[in-house]
Amino acid sequence: MTAADLNLEAEKIHAEISKLISDSIKLHAETSKLITENLKLSAENAKLAAESAKLTAERTKLDAEGEKLSVETRKLNREIFWYPLGIATALVGSVAAITALAIRYLLY
Repeated sequence: MTAADLNLEAEKIHAEISKLISDSIKLHAETSKLITENLKLSAENAKLAAESAKLTAERTKLDAEGEKLSVETRKLNREIFWYPLGIATALVGSVAAITALAIRYLLY
């Protein structure tokens, strides 16, 4: 091989090395871009997880409130039945007592 051939071969090798360095820089830039995108997605995922936890807590609170209202409804339904019955019983007892007193004072 001559010196010119060696110079030509060295230039080809240098060109190949320059191309590889350029490709490496491009890959590094693309990797950095993907890492940045991954960080953004991770942050959004954390935000969505926090919002999901908040909604779950709110749903639990509403479930508890619904159960409380259900208990109160059952209580009121029982009262709706028993209060008129109690009033009717008291009214019958009062009429019976007044009648007994009236008969007692009228007959004696």
